[in-house]
Amino acid sequence: MIYEYSQFANEQQLFSFIKDNFIEDLISSDNPTSRYDCYSSYFKSHIELKCRRKHYNELIIEKGKYDAMIKRCNDEGTIPIYINSTPKGVWAFYLYELEDKIEWEYRDLPKQTDFSKRETVSKEVGYLNIKDGKDLVLFLNESSPSF
Repeated sequence: MIYEYSQFANEQQLFSFIKDNFIEDLISSDNPTSRYDCYSSYFKSHIELKCRRKHYNELIIEKGKYDAMIKRCNDEGTIPIYINSTPKGVWAFYLYELEDKIEWEYRDLPKQTDFSKRETVSKEVGYLNIKDGKDLVLFLNESSPSF
């Protein structure tokens, strides 16, 4: 399948892209404040989605969300996946494979990204290098992808 990429404006668009092209049984979380965005019973995975307006080679993940995903997946026997889109593509990360690679640090960041209040708070964050993820757009543009 050849796919022409255009940036996603929000997680709902990213969710639809993933459901349409990769994970047909993807189900949204019932709770909008949940520590994961969607679930696949076929792939036994809990998934966190994030859309970035700018491209970075290292994509940020909050420690609180990471810890909550790892705990949920350990408790339920599922796989924690983090999927992040930027203007240049979409990357999926298997968090269990990256546990030893993530270095955590505190940074002052906006309390809420998409809301009018721009106050900052100290957050513990780590970075995922796109080289450690699977480029989903590249996957759709290859005639015979290899994973």
